[in-house]
Amino acid sequence: MNPAEIDTRNLEIDPLNQFGTMGPTDVAIDLKNYRLKVTGKVGHPLSLSYDQILKYPSMTEVVLLICPGFFANNGEWTGVNLKSLLQETKIKKESQYIDVSGAHGKGVRIPLKAIDQKKIFLAYRVNGEPLPQKHGFPLRLVYEDAYGYDWVKYVDEIVVL
Repeated sequence: MNPAEIDTRNLEIDPLNQFGTMGPTDVAIDLKNYRLKVTGKVGHPLSLSYDQILKYPSMTEVVLLICPGFFANNGEWTGVNLKSLLQETKIKKESQYIDVSGAHGKGVRIPLKAIDQKKIFLAYRVNGEPLPQKHGFPLRLVYEDAYGYDWVKYVDEIVVL
């Protein structure tokens, strides 16, 4: 199943206890020391605590997570809009991509123009509950139309390129 080719409008929300997981599931983040860094081609770099992130306007979207050959989970994800964070950084005009990174060096490159075209954001809740550790607490990238291996867990850095 290619996520970009699936009509998800009539899919039921899967219960969180039935969600599958891939990749690291045991990364423990100390919220006292946690910071989401936004750096690179920006005029105003950010270093945000978890509490600061929660103060940004939130968004909630139903997005299908597919790990090919293993599972597909349709969830209601809540988090912070990447566009809101990036606007605050005063992105330089020549910028074209963002690299989103998390635990164990896992990351993904996203074209900046995709931020407006798809549901791409940093989730801290799923199905109305705080994001569980095994699903990437404190932040997980939700990336509509991308396979699960691009849904970076334990996000701690965004670099504008």
